[in-house]
Amino acid sequence: MSTATYTRYELIRTFRTRRFFVFTLGFPLALYLLIAGPNRNEHSLGGSGISAPLYLMVGLLALGTMNAVVGTGARIAPERTIGWTRQLRLTPLSPRAYFRAKLMAAYLTALLTIVALYAAGSALGVRLSAAQWSQMTALILIALLPFGALGIVLGHVVPVDAIGPVMGGTTALLGLLSGAWFPIGHGVLHGIAQTLPSYWLVQASHVSLGGAAWGATGWLVVFGWTAALTLLAARAYRRDTERA
Repeated sequence: MSTATYTRYELIRTFRTRRFFVFTLGFPLALYLLIAGPNRNEHSLGGSGISAPLYLMVGLLALGTMNAVVGTGARIAPERTIGWTRQLRLTPLSPRAYFRAKLMAAYLTALLTIVALYAAGSALGVRLSAAQWSQMTALILIALLPFGALGIVLGHVVPVDAIGPVMGGTTALLGLLSGAWFPIGHGVLHGIAQTLPSYWLVQASHVSLGGAAWGATGWLVVFGWTAALTLLAARAYRRDTERA
């Protein structure tokens, strides 16, 4: 199987999955309209200086895109159970091409979520310059990198009957600790949040204030988690290969 063939197969399978549309697109979009709609005239949510429609748009983007990216990698768990990954190892498809296809499918699903919520945000009055939209999108996509690796780790180490609860619980907890639902004030919780890549994903909305959304801490946290989780993903894959 060639790289192009497998990538096409992975994309087709992703977009034929009904749960993708419900949880990755429908759920965050419905929540956004229900929560942000009544608060569309709130111009500084929780004293953050960011309007409620913008803050909640990025917060729900964090949840939706995390689910999309982690979920794509987590599908490795059922693939391992039915022997699909073992079968792929008998083809010329390299491990790098296999994971590249997974990551591409994950990012395409995440982009659909971004487009849907951007459209809803614009309908509720979110107004940014083209440069701000572009910068915010770029930061969101960069902040998703560690979650692509996290999905691969979970897919290789979590049993198939537990992958759904583990994935959902992980992304829900990260969203709660990272301020996806409400701004996090100062204190212990704020210190914990700043060590998580999901926090900096939510902070992408700060480009609307005219300044940089991330300082040096944000970049170090995101790339530090990406490096650590990538190493764990490679180790989990090698261990799984040795067992096959």
